[in-house]
Amino acid sequence: MAHHHHHDHHHHLPDPAQMGRAFGWGILLNAAFVGVEITMGLLVSSLALLTDAGHNLSDVFSLILSWAALHLSKFAGSRRFTYGYRKFTIWASLLNGLMLLAAVMCIGLEAFSRLNDPPEVPGLTVSGIAVLGIAINAFSAWLFHRGARHDLNIRGAYLHLVADAAVSAGVVAGGLLMHWTGWWWIDPVVGFLILLVILLGVWSLLRESICLALDGVPRNVDMDAIEAAARDTPGVLGVHHLHVWAMSTSENALTAHLVLADDHSPEAASKAKDHLRHRLLHLHIRHVTLETETKSAGCATPEC
Repeated sequence: MAHHHHHDHHHHLPDPAQMGRAFGWGILLNAAFVGVEITMGLLVSSLALLTDAGHNLSDVFSLILSWAALHLSKFAGSRRFTYGYRKFTIWASLLNGLMLLAAVMCIGLEAFSRLNDPPEVPGLTVSGIAVLGIAINAFSAWLFHRGARHDLNIRGAYLHLVADAAVSAGVVAGGLLMHWTGWWWIDPVVGFLILLVILLGVWSLLRESICLALDGVPRNVDMDAIEAAARDTPGVLGVHHLHVWAMSTSENALTAHLVLADDHSPEAASKAKDHLRHRLLHLHIRHVTLETETKSAGCATPEC
């Protein structure tokens, strides 16, 4: 029974082959679009296009890093790295956020310097290029939509692409306003708005990535529910030494000591552990290590 439920929950994990194709298309399309934006941004002196190009370029590097992390996570463990390389997906998410922050600083300085003397920019050209960006980023984000629900690393890539589509929409609006009004200061202002979107989008990603990198409890794990499930397990009097951490951006692990009655049998202990493992699958815990001990053996918590 327990094995059956392990299989049932496994299908929620992203399909590596499907995600590999998504990363390939995402990298190819966005890299090509960065080339277009840089070329046109330089030709028409548009900071909005160059800012968006810098943002998209950082996302291309992020996609490459996330793809590498996804690939490395499939390698089996070794005598030195017994968990394999799953943890690299967490560090990739953290690096993605830091790269975006670096891009914000560089672009912000350039946008500030242009406010005093903004160059004349052809608004319709800027808007046309940005419309292409919306299409490319929306399609790329759609490729990652399913996997983003279950993997932080993939969710990071998805959020980058959604933010890019929103930013491109802002660039379209800014280009049209410049065309209709001749207010060239709109171009650097749009650059600042892009930076705000980046900051808002990267905050939650950075916060959760840092938490997982420090072996904090993943956001989708409810510790109260886990403790309740342990105490509700037949034959279990208490639980202590409970630790939960992320092995990767999609897999969580748990270790705990279960306190059983003094007269428990080996069969009862095995049944209790199997029952709890089954419950934990529904609480986003796939890798479980449980130890049992009797109440008379003593432990450091009052519940014993």
